[in-house]
Amino acid sequence: MSVLEAIFLGIIQGLTEFLPISSTGHLTVAGKLLNLISEDHPEQWTAFIAIIQLGTLLAVLVYFWNDLINIIKNFVKDNLLKPVKYSEQNINSKLGWLIIIGTIPVVIIGLTFKDTIEGALTKNLYIISVSLIVLAIILAIAEKIANFKKDVKDITIIDSLIIGLAQAVSLIPGSSRSGTTITAGLFIGLNREAAARFSFLLSIPAVLASGVLQLYEALKFVDQTMVVNLIVSTIVSGVSGYLAIDFLLKYLKKNSTFIFIYYRIGLGILIIIFLLSNIIKS
Repeated sequence: MSVLEAIFLGIIQGLTEFLPISSTGHLTVAGKLLNLISEDHPEQWTAFIAIIQLGTLLAVLVYFWNDLINIIKNFVKDNLLKPVKYSEQNINSKLGWLIIIGTIPVVIIGLTFKDTIEGALTKNLYIISVSLIVLAIILAIAEKIANFKKDVKDITIIDSLIIGLAQAVSLIPGSSRSGTTITAGLFIGLNREAAARFSFLLSIPAVLASGVLQLYEALKFVDQTMVVNLIVSTIVSGVSGYLAIDFLLKYLKKNSTFIFIYYRIGLGILIIIFLLSNIIKS
């Protein structure tokens, strides 16, 4: 892998992690087209992806730093220092609970099916292409029937569980974490920006936990020749991820998600055509 390829992959990771178009799908296609996924040592590619994801984790932490500080401070105050009933807690304290509750499904399902998810399933382009198309259609349905009346402050515990279950669905390659959670947010009546904002906040514990776990396992497959490329790609993914978050939140204030829906369907069909033409191999 060259430095230019590392930069290219970092840009892809950063942009597609937060836009609802699937980072796993894009990285897998890019890796196969660039012949970067070794048949003999596929674990090196898995390790590479696991590590550069930490860049996008840093991006969301930096972007929502003030929000996170307020959530943590108020959560500690209302639940540990001067405990009050949930109904009497402020929005930041409640957000803390909603993020915790919404994270439970992905933790349970992720640990239960860890080997399957991280195995051949991750690199199966047929699964990725179908997921891109099917989840795009479901997002389109959500766009058509949503009322867009609720804001983040209106999210209930049941709502957070529903969005949390949607986040667990994103473990299927090609689904997109932001795609599934934003879709669920629209179904429960959130406006687009609120759905995206809660989606990003909800992603933090899951991405942090899986990132630390995968980093520990990935370091076993990292050799000296990968170090520079990993550093470059991680930094680039962080910068592009920050820009992607900022873009999407501003974009969804005035626009629908249909541009991403059309893109997902087009990409899914293109991957299937390429597979059938043997331009890329699953």
